Amino acid sequence: MSFTRLLTLLSIVVAASAASTVLHERRAAAPAGFARVGAAPASEMITLRIALASNNVTGLEDQLRSIATPGSSNFREWLSMDEVKAYIQPSAETVSAFNAFASANDLTPTAISPNGDWVSITLPVSKANTLFAAEFDHFTHPSLNGSITRTLSVSLPAELVGHVDVIHPTTAFVTPDVRLVAGMRSLTGRDGPAASCNSSDPAGVITPVCLQDLYGIPTTPATEASNTLLVTGYEFEWAQQADLSQFLSLLRPDISPPTMFTLLTADNGTNPQGFFLAGEEANLDTQYTAGIATSVPLEFLSVGGFVDFPTALFDTTTFLDGIPNPPSVMTTSYGDTESNFGTSVATKICNGYMALGARGISVIFCSGDGGVRGLHDSEDVCANNTFMPVFPAACPFVTSVGSTQGFAPEKAINFTGGGFSNFFPTPDYQETAVSGFLQTIPDDFAGTFNKTGRGYPDVSTQGWNFEIILVGTVFLTGGTSASSPTFASIIALINDRLVAAGKPVLGFLNPFLYSKAASTFTDITIGHNSGFVCPASSVAFDAAVGWDPLTGVGTPRFSDLLAAALD
Repeated sequence: MSFTRLLTLLSIVVAASAASTVLHERRAAAPAGFARVGAAPASEMITLRIALASNNVTGLEDQLRSIATPGSSNFREWLSMDEVKAYIQPSAETVSAFNAFASANDLTPTAISPNGDWVSITLPVSKANTLFAAEFDHFTHPSLNGSITRTLSVSLPAELVGHVDVIHPTTAFVTPDVRLVAGMRSLTGRDGPAASCNSSDPAGVITPVCLQDLYGIPTTPATEASNTLLVTGYEFEWAQQADLSQFLSLLRPDISPPTMFTLLTADNGTNPQGFFLAGEEANLDTQYTAGIATSVPLEFLSVGGFVDFPTALFDTTTFLDGIPNPPSVMTTSYGDTESNFGTSVATKICNGYMALGARGISVIFCSGDGGVRGLHDSEDVCANNTFMPVFPAACPFVTSVGSTQGFAPEKAINFTGGGFSNFFPTPDYQETAVSGFLQTIPDDFAGTFNKTGRGYPDVSTQGWNFEIILVGTVFLTGGTSASSPTFASIIALINDRLVAAGKPVLGFLNPFLYSKAASTFTDITIGHNSGFVCPASSVAFDAAVGWDPLTGVGTPRFSDLLAAALD
């Protein structure tokens, strides 16, 4: 056979292969900070996670909307594990289509989720490139130790269109450091509460007692063992029991016995204890949940550090999918710029939180520490007036928490993340609130954002100068990562009262927060979220009367929120 004829045949094969696939997702380039360093070797083995389409995700969303809306006939009649699975599991047709594809291509899928909607396959890069019309390359990032394998474009074989939601990892490029902590400094020598709780004062320090006084949070111990509060930990963030014990002895000596957490793990996660193993984020989250949610059973979920962030989020939801009696509240203090995830990955993760909400879990996330400019602001983005939303904070099925500081009055702190999603439309529960805020935006506003997107945050609490214990030493830290566990603790305490009264827990919060509970929050009308680094003159949102994308509907008043929940 001539060389020319061989090339012609090869071109026909390639064309036929391309014709049998449908573009699934593409990005023009890797996000800022990532650099391509060459093609992935053809023989490199890659494990891809395949999200099979759920048989009735729209039906689940409709059901959740009804269950979570005050006044509905089935208000707070949360679904069981099996009831949610009936919506989430793939149809027999989808399973058959994928199994036929796998068999035809000598692939061996492994089920990796209790609802049957996730499978994994391991195959050479050359085969992945062919089957999914991809070009897998190696990429580096300054925060990475080594490289990752990704592609800028991925397609589905025609027979899988409509049956597969996600192939991961492919086009998602999430930065390695997704912890949300705005800053930390030592307070060596501190041996008791600060004289001032005013976090706007350079000498002011926030402690559990400060938050209890400010928001009317009771110190009465919780009584219901079934009502648990879960803190998630990623990226080798390990919570230290010794530091928690010291924190409670210093700042909540009235708790007896001191609350410790129960360790849960996923993806071979661990939680080693030792002087050099403490994680600032993990300690902050466990110390303030234990310090505020008095005697609520506390759990710490450590997700293996060697998985990327989207995988960790996927595996958190699938872990909880398999627990018959899950926690009533989950708080997470991590996130990344929404566009880094890509639409399909973000949608699948968000739908996972929808499923958790339908089971009566309040899923709470911090809103980010870069103001309107994404996760971590820096001077080189201060002049960029295209705002960058944060995910999962922008998911409509989570409750996103922003940050305030000071009191009488409280104000939005400059770094508090807030804005509008480019992936998710404004949900019906906040249409009126968002519409009201948009009317306050001047016609000549220089910022670029999606006016039809899901607005966030939903609520806010204090988020600056939080006193914590790290490796036996007192430090001050802050960020919306402090606000999320604070609000989660409030919800956990209210759930304790609900369970004691024979009532269901709060579950998916947002329809309740924007309607019946809206008047139980103190409206925050001062603040400008230009970011921690960017000057105050930088284009950003301003706090306004009513909901705004800095502090949501405001900061909670515990007794009023409890009364609305019990009513």
